[in-house]
Amino acid sequence: MTQPAPVSVTREFSASPDKVWALVTDLPRMGEWSPENQGGKWAKGAIGPAVGAIFKGRNKNGKKSWGTNVKVNACDAPKKFSFGLIVFGNNWCDWVFEIEPTAAGSRVTHSWIDHRGGISSFLGKVVSGVADRATHNKKNMEITMDNLAKAAN
Repeated sequence: MTQPAPVSVTREFSASPDKVWALVTDLPRMGEWSPENQGGKWAKGAIGPAVGAIFKGRNKNGKKSWGTNVKVNACDAPKKFSFGLIVFGNNWCDWVFEIEPTAAGSRVTHSWIDHRGGISSFLGKVVSGVADRATHNKKNMEITMDNLAKAAN
């Protein structure tokens, strides 16, 4: 099965890459910016972002609410931070933040990379109430990036 293209949103921030990095890697606070994620806590001995660190999050969409487990798969300060959603031991998708310095601050690209097959896409719809995850995520990522830019500047 061919995987869909990543969904990405890019924004210019007037903040430095280090400041943006501090925000996007602070997963317990992500609920302050994301319309779906409600935050959470580092787990299994993790105290912050590092490759292999586990984070237990909470998400909400309308009346639907569910827990998540993610595993950090890239942590290259202050350039790239990525984590995978782990369900039944499989990586269903990756959430990626790439930060580039610019003359005015930073260019930040936030991407969602879908690795799900048909059964996991169906289960995701049942749990979250979202049939078109790519369109839903793009809309939410735009809101998240706007809110992160406000918080960073």
